[in-house]
Amino acid sequence: MLAATVMMAAGPAFAGNGDRVGSAGASELLINPWARSAAWASAGVSCADGLDAVFTNIAGLAFTDKTQIRFDRTNWLGGSGIAINSAGLAQRVSDNSVISITIMAMTFGEIDITTVDLPEGGIGTFSPTYSNFNVGYSREFTNSISGGINFKVINESISNIKGTSVALDAGIRYTTGEQDQMKFGITLKNIGPTMNFKGDGLAIQIMYPETGEFATLEQRSATFEMPSALNIGGSYDFNFSETTKLTAALAYNANSFSNDQFRLGLNYGMDLGKAAFNLMAGFTYEEGLFSKSGITDGGRVTAMSGLAAGVSVDAILGKNKNRLGVQYCYRHANPFSGSHTIGVSIGIK
Repeated sequence: MLAATVMMAAGPAFAGNGDRVGSAGASELLINPWARSAAWASAGVSCADGLDAVFTNIAGLAFTDKTQIRFDRTNWLGGSGIAINSAGLAQRVSDNSVISITIMAMTFGEIDITTVDLPEGGIGTFSPTYSNFNVGYSREFTNSISGGINFKVINESISNIKGTSVALDAGIRYTTGEQDQMKFGITLKNIGPTMNFKGDGLAIQIMYPETGEFATLEQRSATFEMPSALNIGGSYDFNFSETTKLTAALAYNANSFSNDQFRLGLNYGMDLGKAAFNLMAGFTYEEGLFSKSGITDGGRVTAMSGLAAGVSVDAILGKNKNRLGVQYCYRHANPFSGSHTIGVSIGIK
């Protein structure tokens, strides 16, 4: 049933593309806040596990051990003053089922309040905030097939205007091969109703010249759609030994309100008994990525250059081999100085 739901909704996700760039809202839903999966360009649609799968493909959440806790912080587009904080908890509730709770908050620092009479400010500041709260569920239906659903609440606000909406992700994952080394995944993301802003910031005070009386005029903001996307991916594990392997992943993202993307990622992992290391690298390509012209000339529409890389180190502790990990990711951008993400994770088996 889950597979049918994803495929039935796939048609609308392909509509639009480059002709609709910039016409959706809540674009923060397209940012991967987790360092481990972002380090190989979010290509792990078919193979990301645990809390990383909440963004890439919720079906992978089913492969969490017993408990996983994550905290990540991103310095987004260095020099812009934007920070992203994310936290999550994944908990196995049965032999086949896992639930998750995650939150992502995006802050933009202090911005001066200005008016027509005081265009230079000096009368205080305000702080815009974007946040989304996620509740996910994933299940292994067979040894080869898993699926999941992620429900999210989106909130964007300043001091006197606020917008709230909901959206849904759904995904499936298929595993095959003698050593389960081949994986395929498909996920439909950010499907939900339109969103608009409300609040006192949309009201202005007017005076009737005939009487001198004042009245409040409230303006209605336009609605906007969620940045829906259909992501399809595959991966293959090259098992060099019992302790080392290289995973190669390829994903295609069909974005309703932006250019479609191809993502290639590599993850080399080593398990040394008391510690585990992963080196990741990836690249995201979309039309116009290397163009020097802007969106109005049919050129690039993103500040991201496509390159990503990172590393993770996990200490394996105790008889149960619980994990305490640190992850780092760098995503190159132009003209900004890139995005840095660092995370801390706790995994309990």
